[in-house]
Amino acid sequence: MSDDGRHIAPELGVLAGEGSQQRIGTTAEAYPSTTFVWRDLPSHSFQEDPTYYERPILKEPVWIWAVPVYFYVGGTAGAATVLGAAAQALDGEELRGLVRSCRWVAALGGAAGTALLIHDLGRPERFLHMLRVFRPTSPMSVGSWVLAGAASATMGSALLANGKGFLGRLGDAIAYAAALLGMPLSGYTAVLLGNTAVPVWQATRRSLPHLFIGTSVSGLASLFGLLPVDLAPREEKIVERFGIAGKVVDLAAMAVVEREANQVESVGRPLREGLSGTLWSAARAMTAASLVLSLLPGRSRAKRLAGGLLGTAGALALRFAVFHAGKASARDPRATFHQQRTTRTEI
Repeated sequence: MSDDGRHIAPELGVLAGEGSQQRIGTTAEAYPSTTFVWRDLPSHSFQEDPTYYERPILKEPVWIWAVPVYFYVGGTAGAATVLGAAAQALDGEELRGLVRSCRWVAALGGAAGTALLIHDLGRPERFLHMLRVFRPTSPMSVGSWVLAGAASATMGSALLANGKGFLGRLGDAIAYAAALLGMPLSGYTAVLLGNTAVPVWQATRRSLPHLFIGTSVSGLASLFGLLPVDLAPREEKIVERFGIAGKVVDLAAMAVVEREANQVESVGRPLREGLSGTLWSAARAMTAASLVLSLLPGRSRAKRLAGGLLGTAGALALRFAVFHAGKASARDPRATFHQQRTTRTEI
């Protein structure tokens, strides 16, 4: 018997298949779950609040940090396509600076989001394999096609942002197409989470998409406060109002998400306790502070920078809070059982 974490007799086992190509640095990496596994079944019976021997029913999501970062990057890119298309339709000539900036933010965000997903998958061809079929009932399948189409369209519209004549009109048409894909891009990841069996994600499946869309809008406006772009006063006012609307929706959606999750006490616990609870509270506080700064009079550079830093940090913290809340919820056996019993009672 070897000590490599696999315990396979070499004369009986054959290390083959896709899984065999994975490499780890230490044996501890082969068992990422922190859940204790008993060698023998316990004799104690939990009759008052029964679970399956206090062991989690669900496997903890194996996503890495690249996934919540993609939630932020992809959502921001999607919001940028919508704002850019709206500015283009409103007054494409006078707002050309804002349109151009939105196109490049969307293009770079689409490219970065694709790279983050490929990094999480481990091998580039796995992303291409996801495009072999299109399944409307699968948020992951739809999202893969949305990302592929949006990344291509946003890059095309950005490269043609300064085009004249036919090329300019072609870039405008591509930008409108990108906006149609950008709207689902900013929120489909929340639909994907809600389609899982993870209790806190499943319980908030109706409000989570609204939260992600609101955070995408507020995150984009906050990002403009950090970028070295020169916008005209009218363009700055549009971005500011866009951000205020997003932050209001963001804070309201957070309250709704909490209410839905807390319908079952153990399901909503990750939003109140632990790392995910800390990140959730920090995201709310930073978003609220950024909103207050946006409502204050004045257009100083310091005010814009502070609001951008708070808003961007809040948008990132919220994505990581939802991510870690899902991991904590999957590890909690009572969250799964309590949610199932509540649903059965309601039926």
